Amino acid sequence: MSKNKYLSLFFILLITSLASAIGGVTTASFKEPWYSEIILPSFNPPSWVFAPVWTTLYIMMSVAIWKIWINSFDTRILKLYFIHLFFNGAWSIIFFGFHQIGLALINLIIILSFIILLMKNYLSRDKVSFYLMIPYFLWSSYALLLNSSIFYLN
Repeated sequence: MSKNKYLSLFFILLITSLASAIGGVTTASFKEPWYSEIILPSFNPPSWVFAPVWTTLYIMMSVAIWKIWINSFDTRILKLYFIHLFFNGAWSIIFFGFHQIGLALINLIIILSFIILLMKNYLSRDKVSFYLMIPYFLWSSYALLLNSSIFYLN
């Protein structure tokens, strides 16, 4: 990763966007008719909510890790972020691609563990980065509840 701060932001956003794109393509390709046929909880949001929420969250988490990177050049935390991103992108493949609700639930627990670990690291290094991760943590916690409910109902 480049130490040029704007180039590094570009690369972080690019890699994060690739994870998002993989999830989006998988979801678009394999969601239906399966998703319409499973039982969903009453608090399941409408489909149109997901794209703007995830776009915002991906930008916020990218800026959070970027701020950490430009202030410390700590490759360990950057690697942790990218490993977390792998699990984030894998969730859509597991849930929508393979229709494995239980395995997706386990994957989501792993994602939340990574988010907590990242936030713990961010808290001592850059408070803004920590705060930028709170919406992602909350949305992923909601996703855990949603995924758990879908698993239970099906």
